[in-house]
Amino acid sequence: MTPPLTRAEKTRRTRHRMLAAAAGLFVERGWTGTTVEDIARSAEVGVQTVYFTFGTKRALLKEVLDTAIAGDTDSAATLDRPWARAVLAVPDPARQLARQAAGARGVLQRATPVLEVVRAAAASDPELATLWRTSVEQRHTVQLHFARALLAKAGGTLRDGHDAESAADIAFTVLGPETYGLLVTVRGWSPARWEHWAADTLVRQLLP
Repeated sequence: MTPPLTRAEKTRRTRHRMLAAAAGLFVERGWTGTTVEDIARSAEVGVQTVYFTFGTKRALLKEVLDTAIAGDTDSAATLDRPWARAVLAVPDPARQLARQAAGARGVLQRATPVLEVVRAAAASDPELATLWRTSVEQRHTVQLHFARALLAKAGGTLRDGHDAESAADIAFTVLGPETYGLLVTVRGWSPARWEHWAADTLVRQLLP
């Protein structure tokens, strides 16, 4: 006989259901087209449950974004994630770039639709504009950390005299949701094809 769910597990499942409902509606209808009432109805909870759990619609969107990027509700930072540690641990610079592309693919397959919701909403909502800027800055910070490791593995020399800052700029652009969205969502590339292209592009742009 299956034991009854604990109160904590019921709360966790309800929270997950609200996040899943919100993610689907935000992507389908956009920021302004989605109401808290819609989310509550889809998640089969009361409106006050949504407000009690997340506080505001903006805070809910932020948690939806964080969950999409991470792939779970763990609060571990990106650089503490196994895929990021694997990027930093591999000794060969070309293999590092391949792992960066693979890691980015995993994140972008989940997060690109939600990132697009935030980017579009940022044009008219100051608080979401701040959330978008923070997301951009965090992505660049991760790439700068990777670029410094790459520079060390490449013996201190990258193609065309790139330093860590400019190498991070290139990776930030190649592995960004904008580029992924154009090639995969708009042009119909498969994620695997995008990953191969991204890894090859980074090697050609950055390694001697």
